[in-house]
Amino acid sequence: MGNRQVSGTRVVAATPEEIFALLTDPSKHPVLDGSGTVRAAQPGGPAKLELGTKFGMDMKMGASYKILNTVVEYEENRLIAWRHFNGHRWRWQLTPVEGGTEVTETFDWASARIPVLISLSFFPRKNKEGIERTLDRLAGMFPVSSGS
Repeated sequence: MGNRQVSGTRVVAATPEEIFALLTDPSKHPVLDGSGTVRAAQPGGPAKLELGTKFGMDMKMGASYKILNTVVEYEENRLIAWRHFNGHRWRWQLTPVEGGTEVTETFDWASARIPVLISLSFFPRKNKEGIERTLDRLAGMFPVSSGS
């Protein structure tokens, strides 16, 4: 069947707590998103994500649409993942390292309802590009200090 996930990893000059605070705040997702598809958190949603939280996002890929996500993996300051109705997941793993935090973002469609359709589509390649841009944006939010 092959590997049904794509991911990217970057060391970011911030603590896991600082990064996790962004990831668990849906209103910050459009700021982080490098794919250009995440527009806004839907009004009335949660201010902070935890295991089992459902949150809606306004999206745009060609046409505008709304998506409802559920947090399915959660470990404070280390791991968060959410999935939507089709079953694929977006996972963020944070590991403290010297100089900051190693951040890995993964698009995992092994748990999708019909994973072969995703495998055959442009989504894995497009999402890999989006992940790289998202990690660049995240790193840019925490510039490395020059030791001043």
